[in-house]
Amino acid sequence: MSKKSKALVLFSGGQDSTTCLAQALHDFPGEVEAVAINYGQRHQIELKQAQIIAKLAKVPFQIIDFPLLSQVTKNSLTHHIPIEHKEGQLPSTFVPGRNLLFLNMAAIIAYEKNIRHIYTGVCQTDYSGYPDCRDNFIKSAEQTLNLAMETQVEIHTPLMFLTKAETILLMQNLGKLDWYQHTHTCYNGKRPACGTCPACILRLKGFKETEIIDPLDYEVQ
Repeated sequence: MSKKSKALVLFSGGQDSTTCLAQALHDFPGEVEAVAINYGQRHQIELKQAQIIAKLAKVPFQIIDFPLLSQVTKNSLTHHIPIEHKEGQLPSTFVPGRNLLFLNMAAIIAYEKNIRHIYTGVCQTDYSGYPDCRDNFIKSAEQTLNLAMETQVEIHTPLMFLTKAETILLMQNLGKLDWYQHTHTCYNGKRPACGTCPACILRLKGFKETEIIDPLDYEVQ
């Protein structure tokens, strides 16, 4: 059974996944779906924002409930643990196995819907050292998923080697900068965003470097 030229976007409603959604729509006009994962993240607001953006983009959207992840791991994104990054350790915001599980679920959905292309917003340039955001992991995951299901899924990572500033410029070139006002980045789940957590700081740094005004509201800038 051959795969159709359709794309599925792993969509959190954040800056990076929203850029991936815009890129997927550019690559596969009218043939894009989006899926978000409710894994018990403390910043649940991102799921609401994902729904808003998907409606704006006019793409089919679904939320998959996967509470198991928050039951088996404790970190700053699934529990109210202080956000910190100690020297020589992964950040407290690292959710072990998250991207592997997300890609697995996306691949199952793609298999069932006869979709070949999966987009995800991982990046190894401006990131916190997460091992499951690296290019070698994505290549390995793609091979494993294809072996596991005898399929030919392709995982697209258009942001892999871009800085946050370059990601913003990509979104500008795609003509969808206005979508950013609906995105959620803040690890603390605040809206307006806190402006002080690592995710907010990285986002603000990117906008400062491009000299483009971030349409998102912040408590502190």
